[in-house]
Amino acid sequence: MTHITTTRAARTGLLAAAALLLTCAVPAQAVAGREPASDWLLLTVTQGDTRPGARPGVPGTQSGATRSALLLCDPPRGHARAARACAELDATDGRIADIPLRETHCPMIYAPVTAHAHGQWRGQPVEYTRTFPNPCVMAARTGAVFAWDTEG
Repeated sequence: MTHITTTRAARTGLLAAAALLLTCAVPAQAVAGREPASDWLLLTVTQGDTRPGARPGVPGTQSGATRSALLLCDPPRGHARAARACAELDATDGRIADIPLRETHCPMIYAPVTAHAHGQWRGQPVEYTRTFPNPCVMAARTGAVFAWDTEG
């Protein structure tokens, strides 16, 4: 009798486990079939003058400190102004150079920064590097894309 009860319990347990696996398999397939996020940019900002042969984002090839962030846009995350940065990129089809110049007054202080972006937007590769005379000019020219440590 114990053998029958144990077999019946094992059979019931196996049926329950199979039902659970089938229930969980459907969402797993839906997630697996979903296209990976196509909007991401690895952003770096390096302070200081660029030395000959320097490559943004590569330690030891530029004179100043390098900060970086990974901007993801589905949903927006990666820095404090990710939603705005993603909206600006969406409006320019991922072309950072086409972000409209923001009206602002920047000091005439030479404190160069090099902005670099590498990634993809809507499945297309993005590569952007530009040196600006100071962070204010960079923010005016690139909008919220490289403004990961500021609010507003």
